[in-house]
Amino acid sequence: MLAMAPPSPTVRDVAERRRGLEQLRAIAEAEPEPGLEVQDISLPGPGGALDARLYQTENQDQSGPLLLYFHGGGWVAGGLETHDGVCRRLALASACAVLSLDYRLAPEHPFPAAIEDGLAAFAWVVANAEALGADPDQIGLAGDSAGAGIAAAVAQTLAQSAGRQPKLLLLICPILDVSRESPSRREFAEGYFLDRDTLLADLADYAPSPTDLTDPRLSPLLAERLDALPPVLVHTAQFDPFRDEGQAFAGRLTQAGASVRHTEHGGMIHYFYALTRAIPHGATVMTQIGREVREILER
Repeated sequence: MLAMAPPSPTVRDVAERRRGLEQLRAIAEAEPEPGLEVQDISLPGPGGALDARLYQTENQDQSGPLLLYFHGGGWVAGGLETHDGVCRRLALASACAVLSLDYRLAPEHPFPAAIEDGLAAFAWVVANAEALGADPDQIGLAGDSAGAGIAAAVAQTLAQSAGRQPKLLLLICPILDVSRESPSRREFAEGYFLDRDTLLADLADYAPSPTDLTDPRLSPLLAERLDALPPVLVHTAQFDPFRDEGQAFAGRLTQAGASVRHTEHGGMIHYFYALTRAIPHGATVMTQIGREVREILER
């Protein structure tokens, strides 16, 4: 992992960041299991067509559940290829369709472009659910890392509308408060895969000054109300800089009387769920997450 990182953020550029994540996937990601039908599609977005990838099990139920997935990558990197294995394992474990969205990245498309893409994609999935083999009343939102924060922001925005709502929100190692440093961010600032300087450089590309970092679309933990969200699954890692904000989000949901299940994975680092060749326990955890997703979406 250290070999994938530049010597310092001062010599890092976005292209290098993107190559590093792609190379890490090639080294640390196990080969996916068979049993899926995979189709690349295109859907309309506010800035033009968006690429997406649909994963369905070979025995997929007609008109069944579907997860709209937002990949991680610090708002500037990641895509359909880097998270192909994550989405495959999630689809297999949950027996749900998964639609991975290639939302627009910064710095070419800064905040709030990714959230606008997410809202447009959710509306499109609901409108085209039958063609996707999905039930419009069983659409969930999911994401990891920065993508989890995008998923949470999309869910919170939808909760303020009178339209159709997602049935589930799945957050894996989420980034939920970019406005301040939690104790876990300080404790694991270096030596635990994703370092503080890289995060700050990514954030500066996504939300350049003078963007208000307390905007709930950037920091969903700071939203005034959380009680209107659908059932939420929060999965954090013990040695993750973002652990505390995931815990805090789950705590606020509990206080608000919302339905939430929080699981912390001992001994794990950020992004462990995608590094299944280097960290085989990540595959076990994705199986667990898939079962939880299916349980909620089938209610």
